[in-house]
Amino acid sequence: MNEDIEANIQNIRQRIAAAAARAHRDPAGIRMMAVSKTVEPERIQRALDAGITLLGENYVQEAREKIPAVGRGAEWHMIGHLQTNKAKYVVHLFDWIHSVDRLELAQELDKRAFQHNRRLNVLVEVNVSGEASKNGIEPSGVPELVRRISALPHLTIRGLMTMPPYSDNPEHSRPYFQALRGLRDEIHAAAIPNVRMDELSMGMTDDFEVAVEEGATIIRVGRAIFGERRHPPQ
Repeated sequence: MNEDIEANIQNIRQRIAAAAARAHRDPAGIRMMAVSKTVEPERIQRALDAGITLLGENYVQEAREKIPAVGRGAEWHMIGHLQTNKAKYVVHLFDWIHSVDRLELAQELDKRAFQHNRRLNVLVEVNVSGEASKNGIEPSGVPELVRRISALPHLTIRGLMTMPPYSDNPEHSRPYFQALRGLRDEIHAAAIPNVRMDELSMGMTDDFEVAVEEGATIIRVGRAIFGERRHPPQ
């Protein structure tokens, strides 16, 4: 993978625009997140200099060290699985949490956000595929979880997130993206107070163009920006 970060970002923008055109969408409604796990601050800064405004981290401990080093020049999004006992760390590090998949976690985030006088944007992570190895709540449980979280005063539900099964064929991801969009539309139609179903976080390096065609508003791209990971996940 080419490690010219600036050129990589420009290439992805062009591919997003082309996918949006195929779907008759405005590319301005699609945000590119640079997934920066295992990426050192100097290379993250190059992405920021190239116009990246969203950064995604998977691991709390890594984020605790990295975010102070990089600074607040972009929105920081927590996209990895989050243990409830780590909520006390993420509320002052991250602007968005993409991986809320149970009420216990949401309640702890709400409590910690209150303590820090913050209001957090959260996405409900949905295990659309039903894979045992994937995190997220099963689709049938999402409407009730959303209703329960909507009562928590320091969280705002902004939409849904999913990760389809890995495949080397991007088309294999399409049904999962379609299912998430359909679920989003169902919840949006219910008009639940304190719920904004305006975000679909879906699509990564290998399938983000299909995700854009199916309605993604946030795509999570790491390898296509930064190249192959230099270190194993912590």
